[in-house]
Amino acid sequence: MSEPRTTAVVNIGTLYTGDLAAPIAEADSLLIDNGQIAAVGGITGADADRVIDVNGATVGPGLIDSHCHVVLGDFTPRQNTVGFLSSYVHGGICQAISPGEIHTPGRPRNRDGVKALAVAAAHWWETYRPNGMKVHGGAVVIEPVLTDDDFQEIASQGVRLAKFGFGAYDDPADGLPQVKAAQAAGIKVMCHSGGASIPGSKPITVDHLLLLRPDVCGHINGGPTSLDEAGLLTLVNETDLILQFVQAGNLRSAIEITRAVREAGAERRVILGSDTPTGTGVIPLAIMKTMAELCSLAGVEPEVAWAWATGNTRDVYDLASGKIEVGRPADLVVCDAPWGALADDAGGALTRGDIPGISAVIIDGVVRTLRSRNTPAAARAVTVTPEIAEPPGSGHV
Repeated sequence: MSEPRTTAVVNIGTLYTGDLAAPIAEADSLLIDNGQIAAVGGITGADADRVIDVNGATVGPGLIDSHCHVVLGDFTPRQNTVGFLSSYVHGGICQAISPGEIHTPGRPRNRDGVKALAVAAAHWWETYRPNGMKVHGGAVVIEPVLTDDDFQEIASQGVRLAKFGFGAYDDPADGLPQVKAAQAAGIKVMCHSGGASIPGSKPITVDHLLLLRPDVCGHINGGPTSLDEAGLLTLVNETDLILQFVQAGNLRSAIEITRAVREAGAERRVILGSDTPTGTGVIPLAIMKTMAELCSLAGVEPEVAWAWATGNTRDVYDLASGKIEVGRPADLVVCDAPWGALADDAGGALTRGDIPGISAVIIDGVVRTLRSRNTPAAARAVTVTPEIAEPPGSGHV
């Protein structure tokens, strides 16, 4: 059976927009038309071919994992796990950004191989969508063998991302020419920060980051080892660099950076990622868990945490979806307080440090799951009219 052209999402209790300027919308409904948000507010069941009644639950943009170690297909050799991306969708993650397919077995380091891997990955992720997940892949791993012309060449072939921190440099400072050449070619550079994470890599210090000036400071709270407190304050207060918090990092550091960010009014520079699968594991609930930690331990409002996990990343990487706005792809998460929790809604659950129960995930207007196999059941389940069969990839385990 084909997907209906229009879907109405009604009886929304709280609508998070993903936009820090107005993180909560005064609307209790929205309309999806041909995979895009067509209207926000003023919608009834009579307006659409399908009606999703969320019964007072919370709706927000689909979460974006800004640091996900994809390799090839829905498989991670680091954890020898198949189907992890499909499972991440059950954690509300609708998009993932690759920091380079660095865990590829036998990853090439020669000039032609480095370029070939980036170009190939950029294109295979354009068409491969595990459980609807949108993967932005093919980040070139910056190596000293790459020239200015190489970056221009791969940019012309669709490479838009780069990762610095795993190249064969004696000193990370030696990579400055390549970082600048990538940026000059229109390629956005995420830089490793903190201690070494895999054999062969090197620690990258605050001084390195101040010299290199990447677009994004990857896992600023440690990946897994954090930077020194004084240096972190320098990065927050004296630069405009994007600061990425990850689940596979240092929680104490994340809390301290959050407080500094809020004192500096730098909330627009924060994005969230998992930095998994790594040695930390496969964590489908990584983004939700990070949001719960920041809300419960650092005092971040749930709507702000949601914007850090969606709209901010959309803005940094110029993605199509990540905010509740007319004309954007309809990537949505429906969630609520978990069944039996002390909170009244998803925001209350996050504030208490609980993972909300996800009752539906929608990507490009297509229902991908009606009950997450990774979260507790939501206190308020959705009702879909007409009923639909269990979506592919939604089997409960």
